Amino acid sequence: MNLPTTAALAPPVLRIRALRCEYPGETGPVHALRGVDLDVARSSFLAIMGPSGSGKTTLLHCAAGLQNPTSGSVELDGQDLRGLDQTQLARLRRRRVGFVFQSFNLLPALSTTDNVELPLRLDGRKAEPARTTELLTRVGLGNLSSRRPDQLSGGQKQRVAVARALITDPDIVFADEPTGALDIRSAREVLRLMRDLADHGQTTIMVTHDPVAASYSDAVLFIADGRIVDHLPRPTAQQVANRMAVLVESAEQAAQDTAANQ
Repeated sequence: MNLPTTAALAPPVLRIRALRCEYPGETGPVHALRGVDLDVARSSFLAIMGPSGSGKTTLLHCAAGLQNPTSGSVELDGQDLRGLDQTQLARLRRRRVGFVFQSFNLLPALSTTDNVELPLRLDGRKAEPARTTELLTRVGLGNLSSRRPDQLSGGQKQRVAVARALITDPDIVFADEPTGALDIRSAREVLRLMRDLADHGQTTIMVTHDPVAASYSDAVLFIADGRIVDHLPRPTAQQVANRMAVLVESAEQAAQDTAANQ
């Protein structure tokens, strides 16, 4: 599936082909992904949604190089991940990919500045204070640079995490339920920030269960039973909720049919 691009002839920043992922289950292999094809345009903001167990998190992890697929290919800006060993994959993740997680993953003993600069230090690179200041100002935390995580609100912690994801100037940012642990106001602040980042050229892929969060994206990709089944460009929250209701009902019916046949 091809998603809108800012330049018609520009190659996608992420290209996925025939991606399959299986792992052992109690009654046989679990098919988490079943031949997914996907092109993600540079500077786009993509949301991924689907019922529980549909494969959305597995897709995110495979795309980010965190999990090896059973078969198929993932290319990040032309780099085929299949040819990389674990050391090379770790280097790619440190230098070309940013991550934002639901649980923030900030180190409690470090200041806001030190948490943001941590990916550079782990990669053996020196942080540039001006770059850190620019990012903290951009996410609205320029006056909180010396505070530790326990002195920040949930929304502020997540904005630190966004700044940390951007410090390496990544090709793409992967966000896994970035608003799942936030109240409505804090979630709105983070989503507005992510929308602004996309408007200024940052490619982002976000897994979410929240139709409101998904409505901030350029397009929503729907996954069910390991397959891409639909996508909506620039949808409203209500459109997303309606489509999800159909997918969840179908998944529940399929589970009931499977149980009845066992």
